[in-house]
Amino acid sequence: MRRFALLLFCATPVAAQDWVPLDGAGIAAALTDRVVAYENARQDFRASGRTLYSFGGRDSWGYWRVEGDLYCSQWPPSDLWTCYAVEVAGDRVRFVGDGDDITAGTYAD
Repeated sequence: MRRFALLLFCATPVAAQDWVPLDGAGIAAALTDRVVAYENARQDFRASGRTLYSFGGRDSWGYWRVEGDLYCSQWPPSDLWTCYAVEVAGDRVRFVGDGDDITAGTYAD
């Protein structure tokens, strides 16, 4: 039985995981109380709607929320909100803005 299972596993093609777009509820579930590590930074998404972005030993506090099917963030002193679609693939998450502006990271919690 083990040989069959191993053979079946090896015969199944290993494909790269496809990015799955999230709806509003999925975005909230994917980000609330999670930490995402980017190439040179980390971002902590608090349930309170606060977000902490750490880069090079410096911290920047902002706000985040879900609007419809988008993740939106605001970074004081600006009062403008910027919104992104969110996609996941396994333990990876990416934010897709206008004009294919993409920021990708990996869950770090």
